[in-house]
Amino acid sequence: MSLPLPQDRLDSIVARHAAASDALNHATEAARVVELSKELAELDPVVAAIAAWRKARTGLDEALALIDDPQTDAEMRDLAYEERDAARAEIEARAREILIALLPKDAADERGVILEIRAGTGGDEASLFAGDLLRMYQRYAAGKGWSVEILSESEGTMGGFKEVVAEIAGKGVYARLKYESGVHRVQRVPDTEASGRIHTSAATVAMLPLAGEVDVVLDEKDLRIDTMRAGGAGGQHVNKTESAVRLTHIPTGIVVLVQDERSQHKNKARAYELMRAKLYDMERSRAEAERSADRRSQVGSGDRSERIRTYNFPQGRVTDHRINLTLYKLDEMMQGLALDEIIDALTAQRQAEQLAEQGSV
Repeated sequence: MSLPLPQDRLDSIVARHAAASDALNHATEAARVVELSKELAELDPVVAAIAAWRKARTGLDEALALIDDPQTDAEMRDLAYEERDAARAEIEARAREILIALLPKDAADERGVILEIRAGTGGDEASLFAGDLLRMYQRYAAGKGWSVEILSESEGTMGGFKEVVAEIAGKGVYARLKYESGVHRVQRVPDTEASGRIHTSAATVAMLPLAGEVDVVLDEKDLRIDTMRAGGAGGQHVNKTESAVRLTHIPTGIVVLVQDERSQHKNKARAYELMRAKLYDMERSRAEAERSADRRSQVGSGDRSERIRTYNFPQGRVTDHRINLTLYKLDEMMQGLALDEIIDALTAQRQAEQLAEQGSV
């Protein structure tokens, strides 16, 4: 069964692509060249899919004409049946590709993120697991060419972190990591466990899209700024000056603390950035809750209390509970090498849900 496509919208996309290509050929200003190049990079895949879809439609019509023609001999008719089946498969594949490209885009997808990891139940083992998760995301980010910068941290008594906040910067970071928010559970035997008993611990992950000043305007009268001496590791300098900055948004009660930089000025700028991300995320969550009042996405609502994944070390497996996907690739997962498999599956599931919501499948 062929997926329906809005022909007028396809025509407008192809026309827009042609106009942008022509404009790029005549553009002289650097900013305009960058703008048009970015637009064409976004349009190229869908225009190619439209061309392939239309070519397959033509091929299907030709194959059906041969099949219906009484003058077609048996050998040619057999070839026409093969062409018909291949064309139908191509049409379905390209139509789905086009529909996915036409789905509403999340405005935050291309942004970087503020990553927050907090140790949950499990004491020292939870703190160690929080450290493992941070390293997993650091390795994954390195493989993508993204940068990771620690903004604040509170170390656990046996290692790891009670809490750690970092910024991951790069293109399309939020699109890949947005489904990581939630409770991550670990099952393993702690180094301190003499009897070999498996312990279950947890850590909570939040991925907040970075917000600019145009997204969230911070009114100074709504903010309280406190400075203090930075704590934790970092050399002799950390306790000499009040470089750490704690920013409180009075209307919401949201508090952020940044103490990584030696400069109070830099920490203050980071605190404002983190506060904007939190307020932006809060507003996005509120809007999504209004849109989704009558349904809950299988992939996940982004609820920080939702258990999303279990890492079982004795069995070497990782299971994502939202899509019932289990991979026996725990080592690769912790190295950041297998994370894409789960992210791709979650993305595909969400796209299927969106297509279903639009009545397209």
